[in-house]
Formats: sequence, structure tokens, C-alpha cells
Amino acid sequence: MSSCCSPEGRAPGHAEHSSATNQVFSLSVPAKTGHSSSTDSFHAQQANIPAGTFAMGDPFDEGYPADGETPVHQVFVSDFEIDVTAVSNAAFAAFIAATGYRTESEIYGTSAVFHLAVQADQADILGTAAGTPWWLNVRGASWAHPAGPLSHWQDIPEHPVTQVSHTDALAYCAWAGRVLPTEAQWEYAARGGLAQSRYPWGNELHGTGADGETLHRCNIWQGTFPTENTCDDGFLTTAPVASFEPNGYGLLQTSGNVWEWCADWFLPKYYKSCLAAGTVEDPAGPTIGRGRVMRGGSYLCHDSYCNRYRLAARSSNSPESASGNLGFRTVAAQH
Repeated sequence: MSSCCSPEGRAPGHAEHSSATNQVFSLSVPAKTGHSSSTDSFHAQQANIPAGTFAMGDPFDEGYPADGETPVHQVFVSDFEIDVTAVSNAAFAAFIAATGYRTESEIYGTSAVFHLAVQADQADILGTAAGTPWWLNVRGASWAHPAGPLSHWQDIPEHPVTQVSHTDALAYCAWAGRVLPTEAQWEYAARGGLAQSRYPWGNELHGTGADGETLHRCNIWQGTFPTENTCDDGFLTTAPVASFEPNGYGLLQTSGNVWEWCADWFLPKYYKSCLAAGTVEDPAGPTIGRGRVMRGGSYLCHDSYCNRYRLAARSSNSPESASGNLGFRTVAAQH
């Protein structure tokens, strides 16, 4: 999928491009005794989600037909533990320091940066994504330099890590003793106990502050996409992971900020088979698909172009893809 969501695949980088697959899958995960205090602190920020049945999907029929947000179907989810926030730059840095892991963006040598966010010399801007000129292929962009070589994660340690592929997210999970959430777990937790609401806080996008001004409840695009972001919510790109109000289960920013990888393969017709099966218990998703599921929308979402910051909205990308608006959160592995 090539859009404001996240550009698909990888543009050619440098000579290491061909070795990416072998490098990524040969990760050796150290024993947990090597965890740092940063990771211990990250693990403390968990929400315990009670078991329950919920209506999964879009009850308003507002989604894009090709995304397969309907039909709404009943899903039972066992209790589980999920990160309150997306994984931060500081937490991901602890993983890198402990393992020496190199992300796919580092191996390929380039990654996708939104055109208004680029921090790089002109020589490092190698071109645009096909059909989406607001995505630039930037040499040296990676999790450590999310906007290009002139940026650094240490300047935004509490922001969500970005420029990570699905494979990179799995590598982090393996080290941390975690897993990626299933799509059902993600939506159930993101809803915060609200039945069939549009957003984690209800059905209206904005609230009204005590001063009568518009109250922004998530980090999405304001203005004219993709040329002008008025930053009325305070952010041009990512916001710190603990910004805005939590939902009913204590989760932060399950709408907007960054897309979050899920464990499932993406198959638009999957919900139809779920409905035919009745109440589905702890679904793991289809066995095949055209990429991995992404949930939650990002700071680039705008209703004029991509209203996928709704709770039911779903998108996907190829597992090796990475960009400046794509991160993840984790859940405790089931025993």
C-alpha cells in the first residue's frame, strides 16, 4: 500500500541491500539478564486487559471497501497484557545496545521520510516513492536518524520509534520476551471498553476545552494534506508516546501518531469468514495475505485523504517496509 499510510517496500539503497534477509533472520537473542533499566521501566508500563467479547469492525460503514473493515463480527479475546504506549526510541535503543542488532533500514541504507520532516543534505535525498511524492527516499534514515542523517533519536527519546520493519519489531519482541498483538487484541484494547465507538474516547473527533477552543485528542494532520500542516494539535510529526488522554484501559495514542504493526497477515475478505464462523475466539488472522496488518493511523492521517485513525480502520504493508510514521507496541506472550 503506497499512500500517506506508509510507502510500500524498499527503494534500492546501497550494496548491502541484497544481504538484508540473511542479516535480519540470523539475530541471536541474548539472555534476559542483559536487560537494561530502560527496558525494565518500559515493561512496568503495562495495561491488564480483561477477557471479553466485542464487536470487531466498522459499525458506521465509513471505511474504504478495499480495507475489509466489515462485516462487524463477534470476537472473544482472552485476558492479556499490553504496552500502555508504543515502544519509544529510548526503549528501542536499549535493545540495540544489548544486542547489536541492525535494522533493515540500516542494512538497506535508506528509508522513507515525509517531505516536510526531512533533515538531510540534498545529496542524501534519492527520490520519491512511486505515486506519492510526499514520501522521500533518504539515505541514512533509520530508527536512530528517523528524519535523515541530520536528526537523532536522542533528541526525541520519548517519541515512538519509527523506521522499523515488521521483522525489526519481531526482533525486539524476541529480545524482550514479548510478541506483537494480534489484530483482534489490538482493536479490543484500543477500544478501552467502549462498544462500537468511532474513536477511543467516543464518536466525535474533537472536544471543546474550558476556554471554548477546540480540544485535540490525537495527533493527526490539520490543514491541507500534504503541503501544509497547521500543527493545531502541537505536532508536525510524532508526539511523545505519553501525549493526550488515555482510553478506558489506560492505553495512550491508539489513534494517530504512528501506525502500529500487528502480528496478522492482511486479507480484506477475512472478516467475512469470521462472521460465518460465529463468535471467533482469539483469532490469529488469516494464514496468507498481502502484507502485515497496521493499525491506528498516524500523524499524516486526514479525513480528506485517509481517515484511518478510526478504531476499526485497518491497513497493511509488506514486512520489510519502514517509514517515519510506522512503529509498534507489544503484548505479553501467552503461556
